[in-house]
Amino acid sequence: MFNGKSKTEFAAETGGNSTSLIGNGTTLKGDITSNGDLRIDGTLIGNVHSSAKVVIGANGVVEGDIHGLQADIMGKVVGTIKVKELLQLKSSGIVNGNIHAGKLQIEPAATFNGACHMGTEVSPAVNEKTKAAPAA
Repeated sequence: MFNGKSKTEFAAETGGNSTSLIGNGTTLKGDITSNGDLRIDGTLIGNVHSSAKVVIGANGVVEGDIHGLQADIMGKVVGTIKVKELLQLKSSGIVNGNIHAGKLQIEPAATFNGACHMGTEVSPAVNEKTKAAPAA
């Protein structure tokens, strides 16, 4: 049905980095964890954890947090986005939530409402120490 190739042969041809797709018209409820690239053209109500690139297509909607290496946002995200490398907000993209990114590119027509933090991430332990000042 698929050229008679096994899953291993197909992965070797594509470099071993497969892309998972949530298609247009699909609604998923729950968290997703992926070691490969992920493209969302449907609706996800939950969080995304990826060690690769996350792409939210023009019809894609994510109601939850996104954690990944890189991300391209062309659809709508309601939640926090944390990427280690490059985050691109395309002209059709809408983000309502905070952003943490190594590098950020925002096209002029994109919509972004939230706080932006760039550069190296502050570890939660260091952040808690600064918040909890000793009482005098």
